[in-house]
Amino acid sequence: MFKTVAKYLSDAARKFTRREDGVMAIEVILTIPVFIFCTMGVYTYWDAFRSLNTSQKATYTVSDMISRETRPISMAYLTGLHDLLQYMVGDELPVEMRVTSITFSGVRNQFEVVWSRSPNNELPELTTESLQGLAQHIPMLADGDSVTLVESNMEFTPAFEQSPAFFMYLGEEVFQQFIITRPRFVPRICLEGVACG
Repeated sequence: MFKTVAKYLSDAARKFTRREDGVMAIEVILTIPVFIFCTMGVYTYWDAFRSLNTSQKATYTVSDMISRETRPISMAYLTGLHDLLQYMVGDELPVEMRVTSITFSGVRNQFEVVWSRSPNNELPELTTESLQGLAQHIPMLADGDSVTLVESNMEFTPAFEQSPAFFMYLGEEVFQQFIITRPRFVPRICLEGVACG
């Protein structure tokens, strides 16, 4: 009797170790979470780079439009450019914009602000003093030469910011663009109501 039970148990153990019925289900159970986490991570980073690229192209477009102006621009025009920038990046990325006309004074050996405006007062206006902190980002200019600076800040919130995978974490970001453009057809871009010199 004992031999029969032992033989039965050894046969059952042998059959159990040779069966491969559930292997596929276990492999799927183990790989699906990894696949989901990787898909979430790829989508999150793709969305971040797409948003960054869109914000950069939109800011360059606005800067190029300003550089082509031949008459003094108005605050209504700047507000319209802000709305255009918001339209180009989409409503999911809130936008702040500031436009500054900059000249270089060879006598004082510094960059100087001719005018600076931010539609809806979203960003503080630059002054000659506050501009000096950004001087290393501005290309060298000849005495009296002028450029236009367009800055934009766009808030990005990832779709899966609470991802359970530690290596995929990407939190809220502010994409900042700093675009300098030389006026194309006039020596300096002027603003209505501000002495352009």
